[in-house]
Amino acid sequence: MSKLLEVKDLCKTYVIEKRQNHVLKNVSFSVEEGEMVAVMGPSGSGKSTLLYSVSGMDKATAGNVIFDGKEITGLSEKELADVRLDDMGFIFQQMFMMKNLTIMDNILLPAIQSKKEGIGREEKVARSLELMRKLGIIEVADHDINEVSGGQLQRACICRSLINKPKIIFADEPTGALNRTSSTEVIDELVRLNKEGTTVFMVTHDARVAARCSRVLYIVDGNIEGEYNNTDDGTKSEKEREKALNNWLMDLGW
Repeated sequence: MSKLLEVKDLCKTYVIEKRQNHVLKNVSFSVEEGEMVAVMGPSGSGKSTLLYSVSGMDKATAGNVIFDGKEITGLSEKELADVRLDDMGFIFQQMFMMKNLTIMDNILLPAIQSKKEGIGREEKVARSLELMRKLGIIEVADHDINEVSGGQLQRACICRSLINKPKIIFADEPTGALNRTSSTEVIDELVRLNKEGTTVFMVTHDARVAARCSRVLYIVDGNIEGEYNNTDDGTKSEKEREKALNNWLMDLGW
C-alpha cells in the first residue's frame, strides 16, 4: 500500500477576543490507501478540527497536508473545492441534504457539479442507481428527504459521498444521530466499502464503531497521544475487538 494522506506538523489556532486557542499542535500521521482509520478523544480534543483541516474544509494555521501526492494546504479555495468535489467524499452526523430535491437527485447533485471529463449524464444516473441498489435504498429513490428513516437518509449520504468515485471518505460522527440498529447498518456499509478498497478516515466517539476500523488515533488537547492497531488474524469476535480497544482507551484516560 502507498500513502494516500500524509500530515506533517499540522497546527490550527483560533483567535477569540485576542486570545489564541491552539486546537491542533504539530500533529503528524499518515493514512495508507485502503485503510479505515478512526480518530477518538475527549470532547473538545480537536477531533473534528483535525478532520476539517486535513480535508481542506478549514485552513490550517501551519504544517502540510499531502493528499494523493499533492500538497493541498497552499491551494486556493476554488482548487480545494475541486479536490473535495472530485476526489473526496464526506459524511456528517447531521445529514445535510437539499429539501427541495428527491433522495436520488441529492445523490446525483455532486456528479452533476463535477467537471470530470468523459462522464455523461446517463452514466452518472446509472451510477447513482447502482449505489442505491448496493446500499438497499433503491425503493426510496423518488422520496423526499422527510419521507425516509434516519438510517436510510444516512445511507443516501454514503451514496452521495461515493458518486464521484472518491479516493477517500471523510466521516464526522456518521452514526452519532442514529439509533443502535441504524448505526450498525451504516457502519456495516462503511466496513464493506472499505473492504472493497475505499479509504475511510472517521471521527467517532463510539468505541463500538472504532473497533471496526483497522487503526485508531487518540487525540487529547490537540496532540495525538496514542495509536492503536486493530488488525488481527480474523479470529476475534466484534465484542472481543471492542473490549480490547476499550481497555486501551481506558489506559489513556478515556
